[in-house]
Amino acid sequence: MELAQRLEIPMERQLVWDALNDPEVLKQCLPGCQRFEAAAEDCFEITVQAKVGPVKAVFKGDVRLTDMDPPRAYQISGQGQGGVAGFAKGSAQVALESAGTASNPATIMTYSVNATVGGKLAQVGGRLINGAARKIAQEFFRNFVGNVCNQEALDITIETIEIKEN
Repeated sequence: MELAQRLEIPMERQLVWDALNDPEVLKQCLPGCQRFEAAAEDCFEITVQAKVGPVKAVFKGDVRLTDMDPPRAYQISGQGQGGVAGFAKGSAQVALESAGTASNPATIMTYSVNATVGGKLAQVGGRLINGAARKIAQEFFRNFVGNVCNQEALDITIETIEIKEN
């Protein structure tokens, strides 16, 4: 599955960049995340509980930040094993662009996600997998914006640019 989306965050780009590189912020924002710990520079070990249709599993894996261009862009990629449920792997290219004014700063975040699954998860069906992946991505970014802006109920619009289902 490939998904590209864009959203506006009512905050200065450098602050958004700092939050995107903070393991505690990422842990708080990722749905079902039980662990998000630094293993090396720009590499983290994670544990995430996820449910796709009837398949519920705990995935253990790693996340890496690469192609760093502070405070403009990076790639975040990861993979995890969910025991008998199978595996999941994916990546997201994230770009930040300054917007707004000096008195009312904003950042346009654009991200393009590519994800694949295997094992029992792959048998669930593409539609359920794609729906779950979109939901997780949207929930993460809603949580992220609420977290960095210190406003849980902040209403944001996530614009879908492109969806390609495998």
